Amino acid sequence: MKFTRFTLVSTLVILFSVLGLSGQEKKLNYGNTVDEQVPYGRFQKAHKNFFDDNQLFTGAGREKVPPADLTEVRIGLLGPLEGTILAPQGNQMLQGAMLAMEEANEKGGYNGIPFRILPHNDVGLWGAAANEVVKMDDEKVWAFIGTIDDINTHVALRVALKLELPMVNTGDPDPTLTETRIPWMIRCIADDRQSSYALVNYVYRQKGHSRIAVLRANNRYGRVGIMEFRDAALRDGYPLVLEIRYDDGETSFTTQIERMINSSPDAVVLWGNAKETALILLQMRKMGMKQPVYGCDRLMSPLFLEIAGKEAEGVVTTCQYNPTLDMPKLVAFNKNYEKRFGLEPDVFAAHAYDGMNIIIDAIHIAGLNRALMRDVMTDMKTFQGYPGITGEIIFDASWNDIGSIWMTEVRDGKFVFFPPPPLISEK
Repeated sequence: MKFTRFTLVSTLVILFSVLGLSGQEKKLNYGNTVDEQVPYGRFQKAHKNFFDDNQLFTGAGREKVPPADLTEVRIGLLGPLEGTILAPQGNQMLQGAMLAMEEANEKGGYNGIPFRILPHNDVGLWGAAANEVVKMDDEKVWAFIGTIDDINTHVALRVALKLELPMVNTGDPDPTLTETRIPWMIRCIADDRQSSYALVNYVYRQKGHSRIAVLRANNRYGRVGIMEFRDAALRDGYPLVLEIRYDDGETSFTTQIERMINSSPDAVVLWGNAKETALILLQMRKMGMKQPVYGCDRLMSPLFLEIAGKEAEGVVTTCQYNPTLDMPKLVAFNKNYEKRFGLEPDVFAAHAYDGMNIIIDAIHIAGLNRALMRDVMTDMKTFQGYPGITGEIIFDASWNDIGSIWMTEVRDGKFVFFPPPPLISEK
């Protein structure tokens, strides 16, 4: 994919229209937070908003000339490829990146030099991600994609800072990731803040629930994701009636479900991976809980439908894109991915495809120089409104994707996508 000046102008025109910037720019709240959800916004405006401006990189490196004897342009990938419960998602991420690279090579690579992807396994052990990023630097990659696990992404990012190695995150929704203000990473997938705002609005304001019990994974993904949901609900005047946890790999949830029953919720939010949440749902229904169930983006998985079966009907989740949209590039991606890999792409494959194309386009624009590639990718004009297959990618000043969030409802055994309802006024 070639990101031309014409497409840049076109997408910026669309972006301005979407954001209502015709004539006068409308300043968005940090994280695309609606006015009603700004922390402490009802009491006092902040004296200084910390994330309104980009973090500058004033170091050296832009003067380096590219090597003259290259036979391939290497790009790394750090992901959970084996030995972890996230391996299915990690391999979809790898395959989405591979497809983007293969298409780029069919178009001539970089000035006739082919691109090559160098995958590294993110095994989920503390410190392992750091070692893998160092290996990528030794392999002389120009940038890398990664990863999904929150903790390992944070570790990898700090090594990328030390090595001055551009990083594109395509799978970690932890809102704190870009708040590190490390100017060597951008993220092209919406974070849990966006998902939580949409879910809180839908659960409390649209559906009228007031007593929500939460059962979440006892890991960083569950803790940080529910933190955003809990805080957003509290700002709307609805404290959670219960928040309890389970460990990855658990199969019996009787104790947690009994506590939920005793809390008398009128709805339940599940936050974790597909397998455990499906088992929780089955056991909830078996123990007599008929309350509506809402969940995070990882429930939007064929595995969840397979395990939960008919009990999945009516479950509502969030998702960072809509794979059913009739957009030519998205339709082509879905068709080519299934033909190439024999399965439907998931959200991690789609965003990795966009992330790899961003890296490839940055190389075409800046050349083979890490610092100049960083300048291009973090420039708020060059890639703002990037036309990805997941939709228009819109970055805030921390280089976090604040683009569209979608919602799904399981109907007749399938995920049916719909946009989040607009925010309605408080009762």
